[in-house]
Amino acid sequence: MSSVFRSKTARITLSNLSPGPNSQHAQKRLGRGQGSGRGGTSGRGHKGQKARAGNGKPKAGFEGGQTPITKRFPKKGFVNPNRKVYAPVNLDRIQFWIDQGRLQSSPENPITARELLLSGCIHNVHDGIKLLGDNAPCLKTPIHITPSRASQSAIKAVESIGGSVFCQYYNPLALRDCVKSREDRISAAPTRRTDILWYTNWHNRGYLSPEAIAKNPKVEERWKELSKQLLSFKDQTFDTKGVKKM
Repeated sequence: MSSVFRSKTARITLSNLSPGPNSQHAQKRLGRGQGSGRGGTSGRGHKGQKARAGNGKPKAGFEGGQTPITKRFPKKGFVNPNRKVYAPVNLDRIQFWIDQGRLQSSPENPITARELLLSGCIHNVHDGIKLLGDNAPCLKTPIHITPSRASQSAIKAVESIGGSVFCQYYNPLALRDCVKSREDRISAAPTRRTDILWYTNWHNRGYLSPEAIAKNPKVEERWKELSKQLLSFKDQTFDTKGVKKM
């Protein structure tokens, strides 16, 4: 009876590697006589579509020619490829976390998705954080926060007690870097028209609006140039003298 010697203390090298127990099985041999149990028809039965070789088998969902169930059921709606799911966080929950000492903020170190996730205030960042104003009277501590979006009631409640809200754009990679506290990569700027209009508007407390550039203590030099470039369309004029009217 042969046995394979396996050393428990030796360093693993190519010379002492061996397959794991019960990881290898004998190949199923077909068409090798009736005594094997899989001879003759090789386990496929007598004739028929499923007994043939080659590319003659039907695709998944084929029902013999009748209308398949995937076509019999009506379809409704569509999947929006640009849809985003934001993780909601309300002001009363933030105040509760502050009272427990699990959250703190300052103008130089605002609350971001990383602090909310690590403190347990949210359980998933999804596509970003949206600040909501439910139970706004419960907020007593001035907070400084940088979400992806914020409702108007939340902005009004935070700023009324001396806090600040600056909404910043995050694509999936930038949001992952924010959660992991990576600063070796430049975060992406908004490229879609709706995002550009949203984050350059001070009414939404967009971080690329001129007012936010002047007030945000953590503004980057790159944001100043981006704000000028993204808002340049408002000052552009077109010469219509040589254009013929239809």
